Order: sequence, then C-alpha cells, then structure tokens
Amino acid sequence: MADATTAARARIDRALAELERKILELKARPASAPAIADDDLFAPRATDQRVAELEAAGREASEALGRAAQAVREVLAESEAG
Repeated sequence: MADATTAARARIDRALAELERKILELKARPASAPAIADDDLFAPRATDQRVAELEAAGREASEALGRAAQAVREVLAESEAG
C-alpha cells in the first residue's frame, strides 16, 4: 500500500510541477500575443504516430458511417417500393 501511495504522490507532484510550469509560461505571455492553439493544460502532447492513428481511425469511422447510411437508404427504398 505504501508503494502505491508513494507512486501516486510522485505522479501528483509531477503533474503539479508541469501545471506550474505551464501557468508560468502563460503568465509570461503578453496580453497582445495570439491565442495558444493548444489551450488544454492537461492534455498530453500527441505524437505524430498518434495523430496518424487518430486520422486513420477517423477515416475508418467515416467509411463505416457511409456504408451504414447507404444500407439505411437501400432499406428505405425497398420499403417504399414494396
């Protein structure tokens, strides 16, 4: 139990340190600076590989939805004809 508690505390300490670093970076920006594209302080940085995986998953989902929509259209057309 102590090991899990120690590990959890270490994760919290690292997260707080990262949050503090990001807050200091934001405070150092002038008010006239353009908006930050990634304003989610807690989101992990995506690697190029992860972005490619997400894009591929999005394409696959889009294709599956397209096939499902076509199947629904066919069923509707059959029910209207029959």
